[in-house]
Amino acid sequence: MTDRRRRGRAAGDRTWRGSALLAVGCALGFGGLTLLVDWDAGTLTPARVLLWVTLSAAVLTMLLPARVTAGPGWLAVRGPLRRRTVRTDSLVYVGRYGDVSAHLVLRDTRGSRLEFDPGVLHANPLLWHELDTGVRRSVERGTLRRGTEVLTRLGHEIDDTNARAVLAASGLIRPSTP
Repeated sequence: MTDRRRRGRAAGDRTWRGSALLAVGCALGFGGLTLLVDWDAGTLTPARVLLWVTLSAAVLTMLLPARVTAGPGWLAVRGPLRRRTVRTDSLVYVGRYGDVSAHLVLRDTRGSRLEFDPGVLHANPLLWHELDTGVRRSVERGTLRRGTEVLTRLGHEIDDTNARAVLAASGLIRPSTP
């Protein structure tokens, strides 16, 4: 299958654009305010402009979320500096680290490794479906021996969240407040 056809069937993070716009807005706001304060104080020089622009770029880099995409048998995470891809149909390890700022870690048979926020899967059922399908293939092939309980628990969390959202939208329960 060509890379082009694979990309055509790819599922992406629906919330990424909004998060990216927020990151850009924060970086522009930071840069604009620092330049304005420096200009008002009468201390704005070309070196300080360069400093504020560089710091604004650093803020953007820190706030810009990773972009998660998935397709048949693969999942990719693209950050500001590089892109990492794993084969979900040949995973050997799945782990989850942290409570407040959780990270899901995936490793495949080729030695590729990636980390991303599992909240992306909560917000994007199509990404979850692609990962879950690949994980099932890994289990069938016998490559995934560590981490199935992590994905089972995550699947239950996602299903519970989606069920509550459907019930709240239909008026059967009150919407929960975060």
